[in-house]
Amino acid sequence: MSLAQRALLAWVVSLVFLSLLVLKLDGRLQWSWFLVFTPVWLLDAALLLLLLLRMAGRCKAGYEQAGALQLRRKAWHLVALLLQLAFCLALCARLHGLTGLLLVYVCLPLWLLLTGGLLELGCSIFPAHRD
Repeated sequence: MSLAQRALLAWVVSLVFLSLLVLKLDGRLQWSWFLVFTPVWLLDAALLLLLLLRMAGRCKAGYEQAGALQLRRKAWHLVALLLQLAFCLALCARLHGLTGLLLVYVCLPLWLLLTGGLLELGCSIFPAHRD
């Protein structure tokens, strides 16, 4: 899948999700919050499958040690995707009234995700090369 196709898929899924979200918040849909978030979860499932396939391809014999850094980066992407999924599930459960979690605990995976993203950005901007 090319970069343009992935970008188009992300835009279409975002458009469908935002349309469902607006209809739900406006009161025109009586659907469950879990159904409203379905486009996000479908995109996450596709990304998870693609990421796992790429990680499995990297684990085959024949890749040199330089691939270890790429594998660590893919592992971070996997953790980030799982944190985003945990946030969406906790948010849906809270909005649907299935749990009485405080909003602090609902947003904890999102805060961890954003902190990790900032750390990854800092590491990529300021590499730790020592000459």
